[in-house]
Amino acid sequence: MPCAYPRARMTDLEALIAGICPVVLRGDDAAGGPSALDALASDKSGWSGLPDLGARPRNTAEAAAVLRLANSVPFVVVPRGAGTGRVGGAVPERGGVVLDLMDMNRILEIDVREMIARVQPGVRLGHLQQECEAVGLFFPPDPASAKDCSVGGAVATCAGGLRGAKYGTMKHYVLGLEVVLPSGEVIRTGARTRKCVTGYDLTSLFVGSEGTLGVVTEITLRLIPKPDAAATLVAWYDDEAAAARGVAAALEVRAVPRALEFVDRRALSAVAAHFGRPEWKRHALLLVECDGTAASVAGELETIRRALESAGGGHVEIAAGPSDAETLWAARRGVSPAVTAMWPHRFSEDVCVPRRNFLEMLHDLHGIAAAHGLEALGFGHAGDGNIHASVLMQRGDDEERARAHRAVADVFRRALALGGTLSAEHGISISKREFLPLELTAPNIAAQVAIKRALDPNGILNPGKIFPGT
Repeated sequence: MPCAYPRARMTDLEALIAGICPVVLRGDDAAGGPSALDALASDKSGWSGLPDLGARPRNTAEAAAVLRLANSVPFVVVPRGAGTGRVGGAVPERGGVVLDLMDMNRILEIDVREMIARVQPGVRLGHLQQECEAVGLFFPPDPASAKDCSVGGAVATCAGGLRGAKYGTMKHYVLGLEVVLPSGEVIRTGARTRKCVTGYDLTSLFVGSEGTLGVVTEITLRLIPKPDAAATLVAWYDDEAAAARGVAAALEVRAVPRALEFVDRRALSAVAAHFGRPEWKRHALLLVECDGTAASVAGELETIRRALESAGGGHVEIAAGPSDAETLWAARRGVSPAVTAMWPHRFSEDVCVPRRNFLEMLHDLHGIAAAHGLEALGFGHAGDGNIHASVLMQRGDDEERARAHRAVADVFRRALALGGTLSAEHGISISKREFLPLELTAPNIAAQVAIKRALDPNGILNPGKIFPGT
């Protein structure tokens, strides 16, 4: 259902929301400035849509009151975190009210004995990691945007990141949630305990639901002990065959590094330019990080080093210390902004395939782009088969974008043919919703749409995301 509130009556709506939520943003907001709504219009996906208003709730009660009002008026509500998403989940494509949750930014509790944290959705993920590590605990999910993204956004997309090879994604750490349903009712799911099978697993339903089923206002997370040690190995390659042998060798080692990252030639050239490090302009980079006890880390890295050197063709070394390792990981985290700076016109996707097919998917990515008269690049998490695949454009005009769009569709089809999936950690939302039938059958989609309609019968919460007809 589109935003049905006439724009001529926005002043009336503003007054209604202001009675609930003291911080209301509008296009000419003296406090927020002329760009107050512009800042809520887009995320990192390239999609945008101007909202009619923005509201910043300070607590669950205010968020719930906005949703109750939305059903009675009615108007569309789009939940938003830090705006770092890459598929348009926080984009108000139908106008309405953006519910900006970044003022709900408190760490409510870190329980060292039970190893859990309770946080509000606007807490920055990187800040949570720092606070946990300060008391000897560890929160593993580590997307490249960790310093900027919010915990609520990471829950909404089931974010993963660099440590997914060993530790998994957000869904493995969310024990319970406080959720405002589209009706404005508030429920709690899960528990503080490590085990809970009371009723359906609603916690898992909301994790990864991209703000379409409810607004998460509190999150209970499982933590683990902070590893005693961590160290990084780097392997540089100057030809494709050697890089392929290196990746294959690393995947065959009977060890589970917490990160196993691959960056191809074109991505490396962007990183080298972005960081002013011409020595990084190589054919490929493989980064490996292990953690655990000091002895286990040393043993695992030595085993991986021997395997890579036996495969031949690369320059392999263990980072001299934390500073050298941090430089390398900062470069890896900087791949996406560096690539965007060099190729502002690109389609960036996050397909995932079985690990044994990682190299084949990388190779086919370049072949598919070339078949459409384009170039591509790939980087990502070799340890769990997650490739960040970019189809590059030089001009970004309609004709070139049409070719790139067809290339992306072929990339998706190839990933699925290799036993993979459309998205590993970014989600579906706007960017990939037209491709959903490539992976999900009609009955599967119908079952999910039925859940959406049962929870949101008036269609007020982030409508149209994931499933176009909702």
